[in-house]
Amino acid sequence: QVAAGAEHITFGDPDFFNGPTHAMRLVEALHEAHPTLSYDVTIKVEHLLRHRALLPRLRDTGCLFVTSAVESIDDRVLALLEKGHTRGDFIEAVALCREASVTLAPPFVTFHPWMTLTDYCELIDTIAALDLVDHVAPIQLAIRLLIPAGSRLLDTEEVKSITGSFDGTTLTYRWAHPDPLVDALHHDVSAIVGRRLTSDRREAFAAISRLAHEKAGLPPPRHVDP
Repeated sequence: QVAAGAEHITFGDPDFFNGPTHAMRLVEALHEAHPTLSYDVTIKVEHLLRHRALLPRLRDTGCLFVTSAVESIDDRVLALLEKGHTRGDFIEAVALCREASVTLAPPFVTFHPWMTLTDYCELIDTIAALDLVDHVAPIQLAIRLLIPAGSRLLDTEEVKSITGSFDGTTLTYRWAHPDPLVDALHHDVSAIVGRRLTSDRREAFAAISRLAHEKAGLPPPRHVDP
């Protein structure tokens, strides 16, 4: 790939630090062979905390950013999704990566059956407070939980009560939020993201934040200026 002109490599392993010794040998050898090449990896929050001492070595070998599937800042939802980390762990991981000068890019499952309009605003406010707006793609603010066949979520009464028919096209179960206003917000946020695919992330974030706070009946946020 380098011979073909690649200047940046994405490691597709969804759990890069599952074998941290091998992973570090790999990126160190890569850096030695191609010192100007940059790369990114995907690492669980729990592994970022457990192997925090390796973060500076990631930076020194050319790692530009780490993707870590945070998914939610609600500890109850994180437990239901069996993510293996808490809200506090996420906040600590942000600090550790920032200290090591490695950007953390956190994906979210923003719309799920347990969220409220206030919860959505809290997520928006937390992203802003942690100075992550530039590192969260606007589409992440419109992601809706997918429930595939065999999902353990189907064993919970809360999910059973809102799940509809199986969609053979998407291979997931249709579901509707208990509060129609949440589904309406999802529709409106998706529309904003669709209209602003090429706009500045801060502009899209500001528009979504203003809309969400208005829908939730909360005071306008102070972080809306792009």
